Amino acid sequence: MQVARLLLHPAAKPLLFVLALLPFAWLVYGAATDQLGANPAEYLSRSTGGWTLRFLCITLAVTPLRVITGTAALARFRRMLGLFVYFYAVLHLLAYAWFDMGFDLADIARDIPKRPFILVGFSAFLLLTPLAATSFNRAVKALGAKRWQALHKAVYVIAGLAILHFFWMRAGKHNFAEVAVYAAILALLLGWRLLRFLTKTRKIPVPTVTG
Repeated sequence: MQVARLLLHPAAKPLLFVLALLPFAWLVYGAATDQLGANPAEYLSRSTGGWTLRFLCITLAVTPLRVITGTAALARFRRMLGLFVYFYAVLHLLAYAWFDMGFDLADIARDIPKRPFILVGFSAFLLLTPLAATSFNRAVKALGAKRWQALHKAVYVIAGLAILHFFWMRAGKHNFAEVAVYAAILALLLGWRLLRFLTKTRKIPVPTVTG
């Protein structure tokens, strides 16, 4: 299959790496050339949060696409995409810590529990951290496949917290259109995983499309 051969090409991963860095490159360029609008700090914070959600959606879409299309080669990109979720989440957290709090750790510690949307977002980041830290082969071997898989099921909780964080952030301006889009995508992806789990439990095979 032509698509599978392209996905297995040695240049596929480096190309994905470069593409995934393009949003970051644009933000750096935009900040350096003063092209981020009237409020660059807010733009950087919202953009890094948005890209965290986008990469989360893309990462969660890998397995459904692999199963439905029968393209096993897609699995080789899931780890890299997951690490880019964490990369943009770190940038989002740094934007808050720098622009909102001036890197004052005492103020940050007081601010997080006071504002629910920040508390939820920070909780999602904390849950995401062990997933990023155990994304490597040595960690998989050390934990064992079953424990590793159980740990990485926290991505479902992280996805829910990320949407709640985004919802509360937009609630002040009553702008929920983009929230609804991400919520629908994540609900569809997580719903597919739940359906697949139930069909496996009942020993009903999930149909795939090959060709």
